[in-house]
Amino acid sequence: MSRAILNENHRLGLGGVAIGTAFENITDEQAQKVLQAAWDTGIRYYDTSPWYGLTKSERRFGRFLKTQDRDDFIFSTKVGRLFNQVPESEVPPTMWKKPLPYDFRHDYTADAVKQSIEESMKRTGLDYIDIVYVHDLSEDQVGDRYPYFLEQAQKGAFKVLSELRNQGVIKAWGMGVNKIEPILDCIESADPDICLSATQYSILEHEDAVDRLLPAVKKAGVQLVSGAGYNSGYIAGRERYNYKDVIPKGMNEKRAGISAIADKYGIRLIDAALHFVLACDEFSSIIPGTGSPEQVKDNIRALKTNIPSDFWKELKEKGLIYEKAQVPTL
Repeated sequence: MSRAILNENHRLGLGGVAIGTAFENITDEQAQKVLQAAWDTGIRYYDTSPWYGLTKSERRFGRFLKTQDRDDFIFSTKVGRLFNQVPESEVPPTMWKKPLPYDFRHDYTADAVKQSIEESMKRTGLDYIDIVYVHDLSEDQVGDRYPYFLEQAQKGAFKVLSELRNQGVIKAWGMGVNKIEPILDCIESADPDICLSATQYSILEHEDAVDRLLPAVKKAGVQLVSGAGYNSGYIAGRERYNYKDVIPKGMNEKRAGISAIADKYGIRLIDAALHFVLACDEFSSIIPGTGSPEQVKDNIRALKTNIPSDFWKELKEKGLIYEKAQVPTL
């Protein structure tokens, strides 16, 4: 069984998507204020990726974290893409509002993984990386080349990451993906420790994960981290869902229904959303991406909010959450 890397101190972490300018052009100064607010409120798990802002987010995390005692925090980043600097005119179109001038390619070979880790350490200035996630190895990112890249990772990334873990170079590794299938495929063919599952488990959408993902990771002894546990801001009132502008049919009604019951019990939807994820035994952490110190404080407030048990009972009675889903117990 895999060794746990995250503990009670890491239940709430900080994700790096917003700091990579996913939703707005956050400046270096704003990014440092977010990171400082996270540190000051006790957050000690930080996750990013060279993909976020085409290496911008990773550099920003490193600029802040290298000034802290390295033993005081857990840091994770990702592999699966390699980056090369290009003229501004040749930067490919991406979701990032203000990326750095880099192009990229997917590469899950052993050599690419080693190179990616070395480059991440140079960008961040950190002596080591605790957790490495194999990033975006899923059909929503690589399309019909998924079988090709999966085989590449099985022969390359998966093996070399296990070797690096066994050598003590990293502490743990796993998948960092927006779909369930890649995590299941990885568990079948390798020995991951922890996986970052984004968009698949939230208070609004979790049925498939309950039925297929949770039993598999429990059997394998793999920890989970929740990415996009607020459906990339939708739960907080933004009109985007899982990084897209298209809202799934019926989701506005579902959000409104849960919000109305939350109001009845004097809590916020964000409070319920955070505690819903953390009530699941398989999830060790939730890592919302935040673009301001105020959002960091909102997440801390949510973590400290007590949710009445009758709230969860009413959600299940009205069919607003899956009857098999775990909920907090007082």
